[in-house]
Amino acid sequence: MATTSTLKSTAEQYAAAGGQAFKDAADKSLSAMNEINAQSKSTLEAFVASAAAASKGAEALGAQAVEYSKKSLDDHIAAARSLTTVKSFQEAVELQSAWAKSTLEAYLAELNRASVTLTASVKDTLTPLNARFTDAVETFQAAR
Repeated sequence: MATTSTLKSTAEQYAAAGGQAFKDAADKSLSAMNEINAQSKSTLEAFVASAAAASKGAEALGAQAVEYSKKSLDDHIAAARSLTTVKSFQEAVELQSAWAKSTLEAYLAELNRASVTLTASVKDTLTPLNARFTDAVETFQAAR
């Protein structure tokens, strides 16, 4: 009888330990799944924010290009009109030179402006992804 009760007690202890181990493993797996879901959600949010920033930057560059094109066309028309009123070849050369100089300066200024906008757009686009990457690295390092 003592052997039977010892055997029964040992079996109950093993069953309880096995049940606890299974519960602990299930809890750990569920916790890991929740963490993966949270990480996936954060990553998706970072990509959405990045895409929104890229779209905003592209929109700003497009608006600048349209604005510059309109101003450039207006300047070309004004230059052509002023050439129709010249009274000498020398005056035409001077007007043409002044127009070429101002056109080049305006183009370089617009190029600089577009470069600043593009740089800001790239920075804004990469910021959410960089933050997400940094957070993921910190999370994985903490898990080690």
